[in-house]
Amino acid sequence: MDQRITLVTLGVRDLARAIIFYGALGWKAHPASVEGDVAFFDTGGLVVALWGRDELAADSGVEDSGGWGGVTLAHNVVEAEQVDAILADAAAAGARVARAGAPTPWGGYSGVFVDPDGHPWEVAVNPGWPLDEAGRPQLG
Repeated sequence: MDQRITLVTLGVRDLARAIIFYGALGWKAHPASVEGDVAFFDTGGLVVALWGRDELAADSGVEDSGGWGGVTLAHNVVEAEQVDAILADAAAAGARVARAGAPTPWGGYSGVFVDPDGHPWEVAVNPGWPLDEAGRPQLG
């Protein structure tokens, strides 16, 4: 198995609401999306999909306990002001800010929002992982 991830699917309770939420953050669904069934977002090397939570659990062969699944997604940026702006945009779109932007013990700056379906997103500046011109982190 190659060391890469090509697709992350988020299980959602209300697909239309989830599409509106991510659209409010500037995401645009790809034309390959199937209206009313699944939405795809091309994030530059990784596809993020939104699909019904029940369908995703059944397809994955797991029982949905309804709680946090032990995964937090992350979005790295260059400046602390971007962290705060993204957290504010997410809150305005319906997210809960779980942790406001603040300096971190590892020398960065980060905060966390939780989308309407309970998926946590960390937004961070990590000085040890500079972003290249395409926005991809470069592990130091």
